[in-house]
Amino acid sequence: MGIGRATETAGVVERLRRLVTLETPSLDPVASAAIADLLGGWFHQAGARVETIPGPAGTHLRLEVAGDGVGEPVLLVGHSDTVWPVGTLAGRVPWSVAGDVVRGPGVYDMKSGLVVMLAALERLRGTAHRPVRIVIVSDEEVGSPTSQELIRAGLDGVAAAIGFESPHPDGALKVGRRGSSRVRLSVQGKAAHAALDPAAGVSAIDELVDQLIEVRRIVGTAGGAGEVLCNAGTISGGGRANVVPDRAECELGLRFLDAGTEREVLDRLRGLRPVRPGARLAMELASHRPAWAAGPADRALAASIGATAAALGRPVGARPAAGAGDTNLIGALGVPTVDGFGPRGGGAHAADEHVLLSSLLERIDLLVAVLRR
Repeated sequence: MGIGRATETAGVVERLRRLVTLETPSLDPVASAAIADLLGGWFHQAGARVETIPGPAGTHLRLEVAGDGVGEPVLLVGHSDTVWPVGTLAGRVPWSVAGDVVRGPGVYDMKSGLVVMLAALERLRGTAHRPVRIVIVSDEEVGSPTSQELIRAGLDGVAAAIGFESPHPDGALKVGRRGSSRVRLSVQGKAAHAALDPAAGVSAIDELVDQLIEVRRIVGTAGGAGEVLCNAGTISGGGRANVVPDRAECELGLRFLDAGTEREVLDRLRGLRPVRPGARLAMELASHRPAWAAGPADRALAASIGATAAALGRPVGARPAAGAGDTNLIGALGVPTVDGFGPRGGGAHAADEHVLLSSLLERIDLLVAVLRR
């Protein structure tokens, strides 16, 4: 490794360390403002015009890099929040570098992707390259409830979009993603003594159980392409075994391959009605990322990036992914999109979260080549 490459690598690791050791759980406005300030300063030094957008969930960033001013910009999309609470560094997932493996909370999902963007722009500064727009949101891990309009606005006039979430395990890009919706079913019943006067009560838990059976039927009979994934992630309700429960709630995680099936299932869930007289049922769409089925423009973008990677001697494939992210919205709106441009690693949302430093450097090289004239 030459002196220049060694210096760049050391800088990349140090930048990544500073991002990872600044713990940024979702919905922590103070931590979010701190990392936005840090990132904004770095990107400004790399030649970007920086706009900070504070909100109740945290601080988002919108960055513009003029490049050579020729043509439409490429949109780069990432997020600064993680699933890890403050204190994780001192406990389950400490920062460490051992050979090629870098560990820490959020290092894979997706602070290493932010470092790829930054390092590429630093290397491109002063050269002829495409205009670049960057949107970094602070609430992706909780469904981007406050940033979807920012993402929509960021699509104005762009030629294509690249997401910096983690790739497939073999490094392949993600082109097409399942839609993801979180649905909350809430039941209001009527409390009563479970032995002395059970008929006077309306069990919210029994009602919810029957509704979940109907949900399974709806999911199992939905038309369209492929299986609908349904996970009852949380259930709560009641209080004591001798009281007919007057409340119960469940949160469902639903995944769809195509927009038609997604629309059918959500419409049918909105049409659920109570089984028991006196019970009240409410359905709330807690978060929603539309299904993104890859189209010809997405596949052409992936093929172009793949050809660039092959010319560097590091072939990169592309295929659909099960997980959802901010690129779901972008791809579903018809903008040519790929995701998974972050480096290889593993353990997203798990105690063995890690990234491979060699892959991080390769992604920087690839992004430079993609953006350079």
